[in-house]
Amino acid sequence: MAIETERKFLVKGEFRHLTVKETNIFQAYLSVDPERTVRLRIAGEKAFLTIKGKAAEGTISRKEWETELPVDDARQIKDICLPGKIIKTRYLVPSGNHVFEVDVFHDKNEGLVIAEIELAWEGESFEKPGWLGEEVTGIPGYYNANLIK
Repeated sequence: MAIETERKFLVKGEFRHLTVKETNIFQAYLSVDPERTVRLRIAGEKAFLTIKGKAAEGTISRKEWETELPVDDARQIKDICLPGKIIKTRYLVPSGNHVFEVDVFHDKNEGLVIAEIELAWEGESFEKPGWLGEEVTGIPGYYNANLIK
């Protein structure tokens, strides 16, 4: 088990010229229960099943388990996922000692761009590039599990 400590921001400026990697992602959910989510993700030529717990009150950290699956299995699991899906392109953008994952959403969430940064602990400092906008950490409407609706 790992602990995920992540902050999310809307993106207000251009970042693509800073990108070191780009991946197309399909994402669907087997559970979107507020206490736990179970996500299926196909990212490029890899697939993953991820279970995430709810963040404890007053924190942004939560338990997370992720395991890689054969892509063929993931394509079959898609058939039993909840209705709705997320289609996005993920860009990896280095900034100081960290890497932001910038998701440009497509399909029903077209126009939404969110940057996420994973931290070692909640109080860890990081460089905030000029293209970062408003912080949306902890706002349920920006959780990927809610974007399938």
